[in-house]
Amino acid sequence: MLFRNLGNSALEVSRICLGCMAFADPTRGNQPWTLGEEEARPILKRAIEAGINFFDTANIYSDGASEELTGRLIKEFAKREEVVIATKVGRRIKDGPNNSGLSRKAIMTEIDKSLKRLGTDYVDLYQIHRADPTTPIEETLEALTDIVKAGKARYLGASSMYAWEFSKMLNLAEANGWTKFISMQNHYNLLYREEEREMHPLCDQSGIGVIPWSPLGGGRLARGWDESTRRGQLEAISARHSRDVTMKLSMKSERSHSNERSHGRRWQRHGSYPRKLSQHQSLALHLWHNWAKRLTRHR
Repeated sequence: MLFRNLGNSALEVSRICLGCMAFADPTRGNQPWTLGEEEARPILKRAIEAGINFFDTANIYSDGASEELTGRLIKEFAKREEVVIATKVGRRIKDGPNNSGLSRKAIMTEIDKSLKRLGTDYVDLYQIHRADPTTPIEETLEALTDIVKAGKARYLGASSMYAWEFSKMLNLAEANGWTKFISMQNHYNLLYREEEREMHPLCDQSGIGVIPWSPLGGGRLARGWDESTRRGQLEAISARHSRDVTMKLSMKSERSHSNERSHGRRWQRHGSYPRKLSQHQSLALHLWHNWAKRLTRHR
């Protein structure tokens, strides 16, 4: 397994992060396609055996069931100091005041609940799940800084938002001496490339690590279009352009005697936002981008 520092921090993480949203309880929350403990156990065990040390979840996933199961399984197969646990805050858990958003009260309450569910006294990466337009950014950033100072989180990250929102947060943290974000977990894959316009250049210039969620398009880039899965049957959200890309990816895989997953992952590793490359790397990337453009062109 290859490791790298997350953003410009010294936190070393495996290049593959195991998203644990699917490890939960199908009877809790609004995601009935999730895997229970017996189904999730061999997956997480194999991930640790393969060298993955980076695990991501959120307080909202299946009403907290994902944090509970992820924490139990990690404790079963690894020592706490050997892994990097990331979770998130900000989405609505239940009805009522102060049960969502990024107010000081909500953040302080939810970090303690997450730690209890995960069975740990700190998380390595605490991420804001979305921007909160109802709370002053200053209130959010100061509360997050206090959580780091209290030892409940080691680093801070953010997730899906507009680039201008994230830029404002970065600038305010810098100006006020608050704890800086080291990562952005955004939606990015071969089917959704909007982040290449503004978010990726911002992260590149600011030393922010990018942790794409749904790297295989919710599974669409991991199999043929007509192959059925439990999640696919319950979440019929694919658009026409997704079908076009998926079908062409399958054709490419057949010609090269490989599978869709390998091409989807390879594209994400090498076809993302600009960075300094050698002459040979630049040529290879240029050829890859030409292929990707042909792949995504509509009929």
